[in-house]
Amino acid sequence: MYGAKTTPHMFVIDKNGALQYMGGIDSIATADVSDIAKAEPYLREAMLDVVQGRPVAHPVTKPYGCSVKY
Repeated sequence: MYGAKTTPHMFVIDKNGALQYMGGIDSIATADVSDIAKAEPYLREAMLDVVQGRPVAHPVTKPYGCSVKY
């Protein structure tokens, strides 16, 4: 329905059903745990923005992960 390209491909939908964010979990496409602290947490920031009634700072980011095959 939202055109997911990868797993994961994250979506934040507000209480009115409007898509507010789509993209990656964070800004660094890696599985290295040591990179977590350096990454900008796009998903977390988007969820907080939506809950607090602010515009999402980065409404669309590049998702990363395995491609969706089906």
